[in-house]
Amino acid sequence: MSTVEEVRIARRTGFCYGVREAIDKAKEASAAGKVTHTLGQVVHNEGVIRDLEDLGIRTVDTLDDVDHGAAVVIRAHGVKPEVMERANAHGLEVIDGTCTWVVQEHRELAKLVEEGYTIVLLGTPNHAEVVGMLGFAPDAIVVDEEDDWDKVPRKKKLALISQSTQPPWKFEKLAAFMVSRSHELKIVNTVCPVTIRRQEDTLDTARDVDLMVVVGGRSSANTKELTRLCGIAGTPAIQIESVHDLDDPSVFDGPRVVGITGGTSTPIEDLHVVARHILETAGIDGIRERASEFAEAALVAAATPAGRTTSLPKLPMATESATAVAASGAA
Repeated sequence: MSTVEEVRIARRTGFCYGVREAIDKAKEASAAGKVTHTLGQVVHNEGVIRDLEDLGIRTVDTLDDVDHGAAVVIRAHGVKPEVMERANAHGLEVIDGTCTWVVQEHRELAKLVEEGYTIVLLGTPNHAEVVGMLGFAPDAIVVDEEDDWDKVPRKKKLALISQSTQPPWKFEKLAAFMVSRSHELKIVNTVCPVTIRRQEDTLDTARDVDLMVVVGGRSSANTKELTRLCGIAGTPAIQIESVHDLDDPSVFDGPRVVGITGGTSTPIEDLHVVARHILETAGIDGIRERASEFAEAALVAAATPAGRTTSLPKLPMATESATAVAASGAA
């Protein structure tokens, strides 16, 4: 039975600015006629990767796969310093797409090493961002879940720093845990503020809807955290990678208002597609027939205040359409 009357997309969703900047740099290099590669997937989203491949932008796993003189884009996660050195030594054009927040992490790590701290890094082992950070502090102790925290030694001087997309609550809890393990504890909060705002907006949306749909990679830590936060808000949530995972319309039997949010590697266009699909397959009479219009209205309401985190090319046109939808609905 179709019960959905409305969909709401959480504000400040879409690509985080670091991901968007790296993608834009790759597109700009290709448009300039350069043979362009990205070192690793620039974003964990298969649809986006296919779009880049259609532009001739190829993903490579190592610098050995890049021809001399070609351009190689460093993704937002950053890399170890020796990777940059090797790229330059190979005669490649290095286009640095490292997120500015990650660059700051690297600077802080180098400073902590110089000051003689034993460094504890809260992060996911083998994650690209963590691997790059270890290039600036090879002896840092990487911990993730609480089961790892016994690895934190008792030292006179300890420092805590974080992978940018770690949950703020986990960073705060680890900081409290480390207080008793050191005479001098230095805490450098490198949890990305964009990640924090996305979580806040997801919580705000979850509190006002009957069901949340979280769109992002299954292995994405920041996407999993959004799903967890929906549960904290007391709102049921389903996590999907793309609209293709919504193959059971009975999931939407009962909810009247459905909220949608996405991880930092999920383009806002994907949320738009999900919104339209939900309205087309589970919308009530009168909504289902105008699913495209109402999905676009939801998109504009979310995207307008967060233009810097979206890759939408024609937002003003969408705004006009949304205004028309609102007017016709009022009539």
